[in-house]
Amino acid sequence: MKTVNLAEKLAQFTSHWDPHVVADYNDNEVMVVRFQGEFPFHLHEDTDDFFLVLEGEMVMDLEDAAHPVKAGELFIVPKGVTHRPRAAEECKVLLIEPKGVPNTGDPATATSKPRI
Repeated sequence: MKTVNLAEKLAQFTSHWDPHVVADYNDNEVMVVRFQGEFPFHLHEDTDDFFLVLEGEMVMDLEDAAHPVKAGELFIVPKGVTHRPRAAEECKVLLIEPKGVPNTGDPATATSKPRI
């Protein structure tokens, strides 16, 4: 058991759309990531998608609407819903996902999730 300093973890990398695992919670991975630009539209068939904005602002595009999400706010995309996160300026986000879930919804296009 130990404290995880999210700012320190985020300071260890500068890449965008590159989630890094900082802790495990039950059968989930807790990750930090930097967003800037647009991520591709995708969906997760079997799990909801959890986003907590730590710093900055992002927009969650769904098929029928765009939802701004500011620092201190969270957004949960229900499983099976096509979505795309995007951020005009760099945004720092905390994600929680079941272990092994690909960030694009497709193992063939997913990025690795290094542990820091």
